[in-house]
Amino acid sequence: MNLNTVVEVRRPASADEITEWRDGYAWLAGGTWLFSEPQWTTDTLIDLDQLRWPALKASPAGLEIAATCRIAELYQFAAPPEWIAAPLLRECCDSLLASFKIWNAATVGGNICMSLPAGAMISLTVALEAIYTLWPRDAPPRDVAAVDFVTGNHSNVLRPGELLRSIKIPASALAKRFAFRRSSLTQLGRSAALVIGTRTAPQANS
Repeated sequence: MNLNTVVEVRRPASADEITEWRDGYAWLAGGTWLFSEPQWTTDTLIDLDQLRWPALKASPAGLEIAATCRIAELYQFAAPPEWIAAPLLRECCDSLLASFKIWNAATVGGNICMSLPAGAMISLTVALEAIYTLWPRDAPPRDVAAVDFVTGNHSNVLRPGELLRSIKIPASALAKRFAFRRSSLTQLGRSAALVIGTRTAPQANS
């Protein structure tokens, strides 16, 4: 959809270039929701594409996912064999039931920040005990547990202008056993309910 209220698109090389925030600004990542309906109060888009954050960084501590990581990039991630919960990444990507065009545009952070019921990336990161790093406009970065981020339907703890920078999933959570169930009102419809459970694997006898 054309957003005919938008008069400017800014492309900062760093989020620090956006020092002030006002009504009418909107962060632009994948834009799959932003361009799906009129945004009558938005006149300026701030495109995150030029920030060039690495999509995925795996380390012994766990997996760091940039908020701008595309769903397609997350789906293609090859995890170490000891991360036995890693198949959840693909299960939750599949739960979005989107076309390949959407997968190559939509972002992990966008799905989280939309904060809709049965948001697949929300369920994924809460189940895997993720920590979100948020970047306010006028304060130091802060960390929020995934389980505390969403406060209601389409609402969360983000302050005006605050940016979701990254999602950190600990290796200990990725090493857990898991169960995954999804329900939809139609055979190939949007998720109506998405439930994930995890369990720490029993330790071998010494």
